[in-house]
Amino acid sequence: MNMAFWTDVTDPKRKYNFQISIGGAGNVKNYYAKTAAKPTFTLSSVEHNYLNHTYYYPGRVTWNDVTITFVDPGSGDDSASKSFAEMLKAMGYSALNDENDAASISKSKAVAATGIITIEQIDGEGASLDKWELRNAFITEVNFGDLDYSSDDMVELSVTFKYDYATFTEGAANELFGINDTPIGIA
Repeated sequence: MNMAFWTDVTDPKRKYNFQISIGGAGNVKNYYAKTAAKPTFTLSSVEHNYLNHTYYYPGRVTWNDVTITFVDPGSGDDSASKSFAEMLKAMGYSALNDENDAASISKSKAVAATGIITIEQIDGEGASLDKWELRNAFITEVNFGDLDYSSDDMVELSVTFKYDYATFTEGAANELFGINDTPIGIA
């Protein structure tokens, strides 16, 4: 019995081997993540009726929101809460302290504040297996978690990102198994 699944790969991809980084232009920060959804898209269909027949054609691609749950490791530069609050400020949000302040959030500031969201799946040695990059991403929702005197759980933040498109790249670890690691752009 030939088990082709096991012939080229020594270990299948594991759900718990991944890392998340956010940022760009030399300001990339790795975060402690508990869960991360990989990108998904929806391809709409267009219906065309002709006489007694109905034909369908592919329409537009819509990339669906990605939600990532982070663990807040503490205070200072490592604080995820502080980091996402600073992103909101960098997006152009400010409390209304001055009635003449007309600044507001814009897409360009939101995308610049967030940078590129990278979801990278790694192997047991830490080498990249594949990488998704969310392009033109910005935050649409942050839940800073709950507090509970009866719980020993870590504080978690849930962050939802909207993005224009994603790119997929097979990682360098796949070269070991004879798989082409050329980036595949999905736009």
